Amino acid sequence: MTKVIVGMSGGVDSAVAAYLLKQQGYDVVGVTLRMWEGEENRCCEIDDARRVAMKIGIPFYPLNCSEVFRDCVERPFVREYLRGMTPNPCIECNRFVKWDRMLQAAKALHADAIATGHYASVEKLPNGRYTVHKALHTEKDQAYMLYKLTQEQLAATVMPLGGLTKEDVRRIAAEAGLPVADKADSQEICFVPDGHYSDYVAEHAETPVPGEGNFVDEDGKVLGRHKGIVHYTVGQRKGLGIALGHPAYVKEIRVDTDEVVIADEPALYSRKMICRDVNFMSIPEPESGATLRASVKVRYHHAGQNATLTMLPDGRVSVRFDEPVRAIAPGQSSVWYDENDCVVGGGIIESAE
Repeated sequence: MTKVIVGMSGGVDSAVAAYLLKQQGYDVVGVTLRMWEGEENRCCEIDDARRVAMKIGIPFYPLNCSEVFRDCVERPFVREYLRGMTPNPCIECNRFVKWDRMLQAAKALHADAIATGHYASVEKLPNGRYTVHKALHTEKDQAYMLYKLTQEQLAATVMPLGGLTKEDVRRIAAEAGLPVADKADSQEICFVPDGHYSDYVAEHAETPVPGEGNFVDEDGKVLGRHKGIVHYTVGQRKGLGIALGHPAYVKEIRVDTDEVVIADEPALYSRKMICRDVNFMSIPEPESGATLRASVKVRYHHAGQNATLTMLPDGRVSVRFDEPVRAIAPGQSSVWYDENDCVVGGGIIESAE
C-alpha cells in the first residue's frame, strides 16, 4: 500500500480523486491549503473537504499557507497588473504553493506521493523525463495550468482524473454519497471571488496605482479618456466606455505613458511573440539557436496553433506562428505541446508583434 497526500479544495474533483485512490487501495491522507485570510467562503471549503474526508474515512489536515501565498501569488499578481500585464496567478500557485507545500506535508507524514483533482495525467517518457499529458476529454483539460511544475514535483505526483469527464466525476461522487457531488465549480480567481481585479489591485498595491489616461489609436491620436490601465487587457471590447461608431478593442497597454491603444479587430492578430521565465518539461532546455515545432496555446481556452520555437541567447524563447493568432496578451502564459499532446514546456508572454 502506497501512502498518498491528496490536495482537497472542497470541490467535487479533488473529492473524487481522494475517493478513487482510496478505492484503489492507497493509504490516503487529505490536506487543504488555507491560502488567504479573512474569507468566509474559504472556511466553508475547508469544512466541505473535512466532510468528504470523514465520508471516505481518511485523515484530514488543514495547512496554513497564507504567507507564502501572499508572497508568491498575490503580490506578484498586483505587480504584474501595474505593469500592464494580464497574469495567471493559478499557474504560479500550482508551482510555488500547492505542490511545494503538499510535498512538504508528504515528507512530514512519510507519504510516497501527492495527488490532485486536475484533469490531466503525469507521464514518464522514454527519455526519462516526466511531463503532463492533456486530459482525454479536452473540454476540461488542465494541462495548461501545470506547465511550470518541476521534474521532482512531477515524479511524485498522481492525477486520477485524466481519463474522466466532469459528468463521470459527478456521477462517481453521487454514487459514493460524497456531500459535494452537486457543488458548483469555482469560476474566478480564488482570492478575487467577485472578479473585480482592478478593485483588488487598487486595494493591495504597494505603489501608486496609475490613474486616468488617454485612449489612443495606433498612430497615437487621442480618442478619449480611460479609467486607468489596470482596468484593461489586450483583446477587451466590453466596458471600454468609449463610443467610436464601430467595434473597438484594446490592442496594447503602454505603461510609460498611461495610454491604452484602441484598434479594429484585424489589428489584434500577431505572428510572433517572445516568452520569458520559460520551463521545459518533456525535454531538457535546448541550446541557444535551437528550434523545435509545437502546438502553442496563448491562453487557457485557446485551442492552440502550430508554431516554430527558437531559443534565444538570454534564455527567452521566440515563437513564430504558422498563422496569425488573435489577442496575445502579455503576462499570460504560453504553453507548448508535442504531437502526442504532452507538455513540452511554456513561458510567460513578454511581447507580441
